[in-house]
Amino acid sequence: MRGNKKSIKSDLARIDALKDADIDYSEIPDLSTLGEEFWSKAVVTRAEPKTQVTIRLDREVLNWFKSQGKGYQSRINAVLRAYKEAQGRA
Repeated sequence: MRGNKKSIKSDLARIDALKDADIDYSEIPDLSTLGEEFWSKAVVTRAEPKTQVTIRLDREVLNWFKSQGKGYQSRINAVLRAYKEAQGRA
């Protein structure tokens, strides 16, 4: 979600003021139609804990990731993971 903090806060206040009857739920799928077979195969997974490291990055690279907003470290991790997976080795 992009935008300045003021517009986000005003959106949150507007959304918070909505009554339940005014909320459009039409795009949410009805999960009850999936049946027992689907749910019996469902697997709960937890994200692997991350390890804290110190890494040296070009200032320009780091500033670019930071300019994308909150979560820049997770995005750096995602780029590194995609590179690792593209190499075809564990």
